[in-house]
Amino acid sequence: MIGEGRESKKDNDLFYACSLIEYIARKTKNTRADIVNQLGQKRLEKIYELADVYHSDNIDRVSDDFIEEAQISTGLFDNVGECKYSIPSYWDIGKVYKRLIKQVAEYEDIAIIDALIKVYHSFISAKIDDYNSSVYYENPSYIFESYKENRML
Repeated sequence: MIGEGRESKKDNDLFYACSLIEYIARKTKNTRADIVNQLGQKRLEKIYELADVYHSDNIDRVSDDFIEEAQISTGLFDNVGECKYSIPSYWDIGKVYKRLIKQVAEYEDIAIIDALIKVYHSFISAKIDDYNSSVYYENPSYIFESYKENRML
């Protein structure tokens, strides 16, 4: 398609939604599953549908709006502070989740936001979010196969 770039618009929207979840989680020191729960399905659908609009704004301001709207309080989960190595950016982690969620949605024939909720609530989310492990930079097909088997292969 003309003007779409390397990825489809919906792929970019999912990438932004996942990166925003990561940004909010880091900012509020919550697990990614907690952020998904507190945002809820309706807000997640809104973020996904309006990602191109949100993406044109400052992510810090957008995150503040959602933190306030969803009344997300500060937690105790600090995977960034506990990281002993190079910390991946929230964009890097957003990309990992985007790829996995797309694969899960296709494989399980479910909507993107349903797949997003499943992935963030699966065991693999804690593995991806452990920046002292190597999971977040593993091959996407390895991450997906591990997700399907419900264990690291």
